[in-house]
Amino acid sequence: MTQPPLITVLGSLNMDLVSYVPHHPLPGETLTSSRFAVSPGGKGANQAVACAKLSRSQSHVNNGKDTTARIRMLGAVGQDTYGEQLLANLSRHGVDASSISPSAALKTGIAIIIVDEPTGQNRIVLSPEANHSLLASGFAAPSALGDPLPDLLIMQLEIPVETVLAALRVARLAGVKVLLNPAPAQELPAEAYEGLAHLVVNETEAAILGGVAESDLVTEAGLESVSRTFLSRGVQNIIVTLGGRGVFYMNADGQKGLVPAEKAKVVDTTAAGDTFVGQYALEVVSGSFSIEDAVKKANRAAAKTVERLGAQDSIPWRDEL
Repeated sequence: MTQPPLITVLGSLNMDLVSYVPHHPLPGETLTSSRFAVSPGGKGANQAVACAKLSRSQSHVNNGKDTTARIRMLGAVGQDTYGEQLLANLSRHGVDASSISPSAALKTGIAIIIVDEPTGQNRIVLSPEANHSLLASGFAAPSALGDPLPDLLIMQLEIPVETVLAALRVARLAGVKVLLNPAPAQELPAEAYEGLAHLVVNETEAAILGGVAESDLVTEAGLESVSRTFLSRGVQNIIVTLGGRGVFYMNADGQKGLVPAEKAKVVDTTAAGDTFVGQYALEVVSGSFSIEDAVKKANRAAAKTVERLGAQDSIPWRDEL
């Protein structure tokens, strides 16, 4: 029996400490939140859970039946309560977390998230902790990506950028396709883009990495221009998510388009981008990838997520779409 394709996510695991407030606090202002939640998060773990939930129905979480992809997580946590909860939550959703060994010398990463209730928009402060123990030296050979090698490697920038670059090099050497979601955005060297299969950015990230003003991206012409910049650097498929304006896509074959945003009642945007990446990644490994179809399906999945509170809990299962 043929195994489903394997997606490996190399990235962060954080515990999210979330406060819901009537508006984002001004400098020096103290607010009383309407409610508070502690939930598993981290862009890496969120994207792994998104891949897992969107690749199977809730009734078939861990039995392998009717699963369109296998999901493996590489990362780091401390030997503490938060670390235990994060690993248990990955396993509960069907993610293979067996390669993650909690360290007694480290603390698990946390993210302090403030959600503006009227708009669902959030502000996030990260304390990386164990996530920054993932060193580039640990990714000097393709074997660091696991056995067997994945069909797709997904990464973000909540782990050290030197580690991301090292993993990009060994993935390139091994012929493993990479989806990079460079968040939080920071300048990347030219080598990061060479042969990169998929680059998924939001407006802010596109502006920072593309060397343009965010105001330049309000038009489709501006989006096409910055996308051409990334393509000229060696990226094969570029996706720019635009929130309420939709999603712009372009690839090296000249396909391009602006997909309108799905209608949704926005409650919390925390894991919307991670859900988009998860569904898009599943389309990449499906065996019949179409960038336009992938963007449309990912857009629908992300719209479902913003209608719910939380990060990983808000991500829909495949049978909920």
